[in-house]
This record gives sequence, C-alpha cells and structure tokens, in this order.
Amino acid sequence: MKILPAIRTEFVQEYYFSRKLKEIEEMRKNGADIINLGTGGPDLPPSLNTIEKLVNSARQPGNHGYQNYIGIPELRQAYSLWYKKYFRVDLNPQNEILPLIGSKEGIMHISMAFLNPGEEVLIPNPGYPAYAAVVKLLGCVIKYYDLTAENQWIPDLDRIEKNGVAKVKMMWINYPHMPSGTKGNKQFFKKIITFALKHKILICNDNPYSFILNDELISILSIDGAMDVALELNSLSKSHNMAGWRMGLVAGNAEYIKSILEIKSNMDSGMFLPLQLAAVEALDNTENWYRGMNDEYRKRRVIVEEILAIMNCTYDRNQVGLFVWAKIPSNYSQAEHFTDEIFYNTKVFITPGSVFGNNGDQYIRISLCCNEEMILKAKERISQFEKSKCKIS
Repeated sequence: MKILPAIRTEFVQEYYFSRKLKEIEEMRKNGADIINLGTGGPDLPPSLNTIEKLVNSARQPGNHGYQNYIGIPELRQAYSLWYKKYFRVDLNPQNEILPLIGSKEGIMHISMAFLNPGEEVLIPNPGYPAYAAVVKLLGCVIKYYDLTAENQWIPDLDRIEKNGVAKVKMMWINYPHMPSGTKGNKQFFKKIITFALKHKILICNDNPYSFILNDELISILSIDGAMDVALELNSLSKSHNMAGWRMGLVAGNAEYIKSILEIKSNMDSGMFLPLQLAAVEALDNTENWYRGMNDEYRKRRVIVEEILAIMNCTYDRNQVGLFVWAKIPSNYSQAEHFTDEIFYNTKVFITPGSVFGNNGDQYIRISLCCNEEMILKAKERISQFEKSKCKIS
C-alpha cells in the first residue's frame, strides 16, 4: 500500500523547463551537442568585488551561524539606497523592505499572506507560470487576463472591469514584461493604481528585468497611492548575474511587509551572512558595470535577431530584458510544433510561447543567456536546416 500525495499536487504539474532540461540532459548523455537558447539563467559572472566579498567573509569563523529573518541592516539599507538611486523611490529600510531567498519564493509568501481559499486572482496570459501555480496550490481561483500584441502587451483594464472584479483580491503584473519584453510606463502604472484603489485589489509587480537593455527604470512604487495597494518584487538574479545566489526582496507598505514576514518566518531561516554581505557589495556596482553587462547582451541580441530573420519570425525591436519574443511564421499553427522541429533537427532549444499561456501559442522566446560563440553556432545550424527545407520544397 502506498501513501497518496496531497490533492493539491493534482492541480499543478512539473515545471516545463524542469521536464525539458531532463530531456536535454539525457540527450547529452547519449552524445548530442545541445545548444540551450531557451532558459534565462545568466551565464555572465557577478562583479569581481562581489565574489571577493563572498570569499573573504566566508573565511571569517563567526559568519556561519543562523541569521535573522529580516536580513542584516546593511542589506536592507543597500536595497533602500539602490531603489532611491535607480527607481527614485524612498523606502524605509527598517520596515518597507524584506529580503528574500530569491524573488520566486516571494510569490508564494505574498500569496499565502493575503489570499484565502476561493478568492480570485488576476493572472497575465502570457505570463510567468509560477503565478498561476501558486494560486492553484492555495485553493484560490484564477482569472486570466489577456495580453496581446494589439494592446502592446498591456492589460486592458476596462475589459477586466467589465468581466467583473468583485471577488478579486490580488492581481499579478510583471513589467518589464516576461516574455514579451514590454516596458512598464508611468501612464499605465498610474492607471492600474487608480484601478486597484477603486476595487481594493492588491497589485503585485514582479520587476527583475529592469536593468537589462532598458534605459527607463520605473518602479510601480513611485506612483502616488501605490504604497496603499501595491507590492513590488525584485531580484539580483538577472540584474547582477546572481541567479544561483538566491537574493531578492519584496518592497511596500510596512503593514504588508509585516504580514509577509509572519508567513516567511515560519517557512525558512535567515540567509547565509556572507551572501548578504556580498549582495551589499553587488548593489554598489558602478553604472559602468551595468553598462558592460548590457553591451554584452546587446551584441548577443544582434545575432539572435539574425536567427529570427533566418526563421522568418517577426518581433518588436523596442522590447527589453533577457529574451527576444517573436512571432512564428504563419504556416505554423503552434509554437511548440515550430520549436520541436528546430530542436530535433538542429539540437538548438528555443522556448515555445505556449509555455506562458495560450496567448503565446504563435510566439517563441529566445534567451540571451548564451555566449556569442554558441549563439553563432546555433545560427549556423538553423541556417543549414532552413536551407535544407527549401531544397526539399
């Protein structure tokens, strides 16, 4: 007799990238040379001073004990100064910032702190799958809202209102948007804060991509009234090449932060002190460091755009972030059919947009988290494959 898992496990499935990476690993074991242009883990290192801080502080015998749940004062102060410098937002480091073990855990902590079973949550389509997964796990109700190219991948708040929001408690947004790369803008943020105040909805903006190929850094917390109805997640994973370090934060109203802490403190312990000290160092990176990182991504993006041209895909040149989001040729009905054809014939993995919702069915997402040499190699393989298709036809 086996012990059955909880019913909640039936509401979610293994993350797409987890399943695909297993397949890639198995193929590599069998000798396949796979190029991964699908996932978004930065391949560039953090700044040298950040690494040195980690190493040196880890050598100190007294730095290996348990830490408190709210992060060291130096880290909260560094996050506060970072927000002030780049987002022009004043946050009290004592009670308006909560460091997280990566921002992904914040999706769960925020949801557990504010949602009751049966309450509704507005989720973007396309959007990060973790938002919907958490809603399902908590026994709440998903209300998807459409994001489309026709509306510049911005929510149509009038349409959402007409569809009914009486039972909606929370709304997830993500600007700069993943996967479309659409920037946030103050006009939209002002409109959504007005919407949230009117309907008493908590707006959660997931904001990890601001520093990548983006010259207009905006936080939703800079909008008048936002501290009453909004929270913002941020992370050092993309902005500082520290994905595996798991350093993030949630910022907002002190009472909201207190509620999140009540959940978080029952689920994990404080972060390793040398990691926190290294994050303080990273947050003090010069603007030249950010510029150098973006120069590298910019060079990679040129090659990715050449790959998209070879595949006859179209895209918006104004998008920002770590990926390029593009529409597949009209002779394909599903993105997954398109990416599978590329993958199994060229051994280049590209993400189908359907992973992020059915509004992504006609789109693909290519990551910039691969060095120039490998992207060029991918370009050559795909070019040869497209030429072979033309010969056959």
